[in-house]
Amino acid sequence: MFNPFEQKPTPVSEGIMDWKTVYPKPYSKHDVDPYTKIRVILMNGIEVESAIFSHQFHRNCNDNDLRRELAMTRRIEQLQQKHINWLKPIDETQIETTIGYEHVAVDLTAWLAQNEPDPYVKQTLDFALLEDFDHLYRYSNLLNLDKNIPSQKLVKSYVEITPGRPTIAEHRHPQDTVRRFVDFKKADIRTKLNTLIITAGEQQTMNFYMNIGNTYNNDLGRQLYQEIAMIEEEHVSQYGSLIDPNSTWLENLLLHEYTECYLYYSFYQDELDPHIKSIWEMHLNQEIAHLHKAAELLGKYENKQWEEVVTGAFPKLLQFHDTRDYVRKVLGEQIELTADKEELKDVHALPANHTFFSYQNKINHDIDSVASHIVIEQHQKMKGEDYRTEVKPNPVEGLTNRTCDNISIARTRQKVITRELSQV
Repeated sequence: MFNPFEQKPTPVSEGIMDWKTVYPKPYSKHDVDPYTKIRVILMNGIEVESAIFSHQFHRNCNDNDLRRELAMTRRIEQLQQKHINWLKPIDETQIETTIGYEHVAVDLTAWLAQNEPDPYVKQTLDFALLEDFDHLYRYSNLLNLDKNIPSQKLVKSYVEITPGRPTIAEHRHPQDTVRRFVDFKKADIRTKLNTLIITAGEQQTMNFYMNIGNTYNNDLGRQLYQEIAMIEEEHVSQYGSLIDPNSTWLENLLLHEYTECYLYYSFYQDELDPHIKSIWEMHLNQEIAHLHKAAELLGKYENKQWEEVVTGAFPKLLQFHDTRDYVRKVLGEQIELTADKEELKDVHALPANHTFFSYQNKINHDIDSVASHIVIEQHQKMKGEDYRTEVKPNPVEGLTNRTCDNISIARTRQKVITRELSQV
């Protein structure tokens, strides 16, 4: 397996790109393979996280020599981010890009969960998977309602579009979004990679909705972005709390650079678009230089070897593939879970005075103002039923009705009538 520490690095400064290089030829939104598009979206999020982390390190460091090293690497990371993010074509609309963001969330989270050795981290991934899956469904209905464009045209047959845990049921008290952190000194390298990757991916989605949600061209769309942006805040809090806070800044720097090398190498292996494949190769070589520099700084300032933080050879590479059966399985088994401090519990097992219900009563007391519900109701009213693309009916009986949006499942202590009837 590929070991980035066995590669001879180029000088970090050779990663500086001119404007002709950093402004790439965009992909065609009509012809791009959905997996190519979601690789682009994810790597943009990874580079954004790298830049944000480096800025925070810079602000919490009192050694200007070290800060200059960070500034040099950070400048290259910023150029990489622009190089990737500008692959998005001019004619791709905000909502079309959003469908890509949610497709990333579903297939990435499902792959990570299936390849996660820590049961607690896997449980966290499965839990949020069902929520991003529902976001894809809600935004797809908005796209079809406003533009008469079926999302299947964008995601093809790679992912189903059907309700997950309803977005209305995802709003939880802030205290219930904090998970136990992982001890990175004992954790498998896959767990370290997975927690960093999913946090960066969800953070990108949170930032995207925070900043562009108010630019949508009608009130319902603006409201839907606003609502789902708040769920992304929950997800980033949840995933970020898994990351070991006892890791030093320089250990974290090494982890970030190793993660970037791992992903660029993974995506270089699978990329079908020759132009974008060449970008993954270029960035991989740049990141190998960053990784060696991070290892050098770790040794210089903390007298630690990189082997104390990461492995040499990469673990199993990240490969996007069909996860529909896995998503269906998790949906059928875990639909009614919610959070109780650091644990997940069936909503029916919570006491009536639980923070989940008090928060729900505060934020969702007026159902007619909950955008994720209204967008489905409006689609049903105008087109007779919601928008879905399913291989077979939703695995949850309470979510099979295409003419009535379910606002009780996973949200109230009352068993949903359709579920009860199905068991009679």
